[in-house]
Amino acid sequence: MRRVHLLIKGMVQGVGFRYFVVRQADAFGVLGWVRNCRSGDVEIMAEGEDENISIFIEKIRQGPGGARISDVIVDERKYIGEFRYFDVHPSV
Repeated sequence: MRRVHLLIKGMVQGVGFRYFVVRQADAFGVLGWVRNCRSGDVEIMAEGEDENISIFIEKIRQGPGGARISDVIVDERKYIGEFRYFDVHPSV
């Protein structure tokens, strides 16, 4: 099992990015959350099977059609099994 914190930079707000992330999480059995940041970035905390997290990250790097991703910062965290579903958190 694996836990990652992702910070997605670029034109990623106002293009349906968070809902794209939710669809990808549901498709690959990933649990956690996504939210917009004041900086214009999108932040994700995700947990799941190692292979599913790897595929999820690759899908996030592609993004939805309207997004222009300049960087995806991946920070590996200690898996703690905290989540029961994947949802959209309020912006910070």
